[in-house]
Amino acid sequence: MLTNIELARQNMVENQIRPWEVLDARVLETLRSVHREDFVGEPHRALAFADIALPIGHGEVMFKPIIEGRILQALVLDPRDRVLEIGTGSGFLTACLARLADRVVSIEQHADLAAAARARLAAAQMHRTHVEVAEAVRDFSTSEPFDAVVVGGAVHALPERFRHWVKPGGRLFAIIGESPVMQAILFKRMDESNWQEESLFETDLPYLRNAEPPRRFSF
Repeated sequence: MLTNIELARQNMVENQIRPWEVLDARVLETLRSVHREDFVGEPHRALAFADIALPIGHGEVMFKPIIEGRILQALVLDPRDRVLEIGTGSGFLTACLARLADRVVSIEQHADLAAAARARLAAAQMHRTHVEVAEAVRDFSTSEPFDAVVVGGAVHALPERFRHWVKPGGRLFAIIGESPVMQAILFKRMDESNWQEESLFETDLPYLRNAEPPRRFSF
């Protein structure tokens, strides 16, 4: 007999995520296997499987399960892939990425969220993850290109520097635009200078720091 938590997890996958066109078997198995409730703060633990964006502090939120499913499916991760995640948040998506890829480097601007995510990932034995405290839009830099980059907060426009972190043949997921209607877009780097874009769905998320729309002045 399924426990209440197992039943809630099954309902999340079968009644929320799968109907939102997430059909990749590896992705669905990952969302069943990684215990989402272990990545949710105690005040919201009872809502771990609900179709809502849970607050995690600092005005940030945890993605809805349906969005996590669509991100994981869109990236088409290979077990050999190296992934850069911008915005660790709770660490749940980090864990899912690590199940599907070889290694995940995740950057988080808030030190307390980074520390909590590290502890959760360690408890879940997600050892192929590295969480670093950094601000992505202006400060973070890396000489290592990645097979996939996931932007975990909204941006008014995609910072050009994010593109440099993607290998030719790699993918970049970002949510772009102005609240309340933003576009989730998958960018594919075809070669050194050419990209393809695919609009996936509409949503609304808090902005990354330094990625907000420019202020408009009224007189």
